[in-house]
Amino acid sequence: MAPATKDLTREDYELFRRLVYAKSGINLGEHKMQLVRARLGKRVRQGNFPSFRDYYKHVEQDATGEELTSLLDAISTNTTHLFREARHFAFLRDTLKRWAEDPGWRRRNPTIRIWSAGCSSGEEPHSIVMVAHDVVHRYPELDLKILATDLSTQVLSRAQLGLYEMHRVGTVPAEYRSRYLKKVRHEDQPWFQLVPELRALITFARFNLMTPTFPFKHGFHIIFCRNVMIYFDKPTQQALVNKFAVHLHEGGYLMIGHSESLNSLQQPLAYVEPTIYRKG
Repeated sequence: MAPATKDLTREDYELFRRLVYAKSGINLGEHKMQLVRARLGKRVRQGNFPSFRDYYKHVEQDATGEELTSLLDAISTNTTHLFREARHFAFLRDTLKRWAEDPGWRRRNPTIRIWSAGCSSGEEPHSIVMVAHDVVHRYPELDLKILATDLSTQVLSRAQLGLYEMHRVGTVPAEYRSRYLKKVRHEDQPWFQLVPELRALITFARFNLMTPTFPFKHGFHIIFCRNVMIYFDKPTQQALVNKFAVHLHEGGYLMIGHSESLNSLQQPLAYVEPTIYRKG
């Protein structure tokens, strides 16, 4: 019988905390030791590491970076639901309608680009694409492209499927549910899946928001980054918002979570209403 793994010590926790902050910007603070113990314990046991410290050394020595990715997956995974914070989706609908109804705006913006930054398991970009497609499909000259990124490869692989258990689609407005979700059999149970036409409009990719310079060639009309910055300290939040601003089109919007605010940050975006900011 294998010996029991040594428990996570305060010194171990501080090592993991500094590593996570350096690699992802996530600030665990001093009081998330139990979360780290629970989230990383499975990796430690699966790898038969004698202690959390031995696992930490393994992460440091892994030249491929794959174990670091697995560690960040475990720490950063969170839960969400479709059409969370409904006000944002009403604002999205109204904004896209206003833009699309303007012939001059359509000529200047043949492709509408939206970024879901920190998309988790896909609920946010799947909600976005239902609202956006409902507006944009009426204008054949407009293309729609949605980028959905997250630090966690595990949630991204789930997000790409667009699959939801029956009880999880209750927050989807009825008109979208009937048009954009179809019943399928999955794991021998009835599930709902986002229709292929809409899944094709979303590009899922792993991306670390701590990347010093974002590599995107095209700007975005709207960026969603909700309930992500709560894990960051103020300097990290400020740097991130300023990078978002660089990649927003003039007149574009940034939407953040309801527990977040840009009030204390030096950044160029104008307040529109709680959790919504505009460039220019």
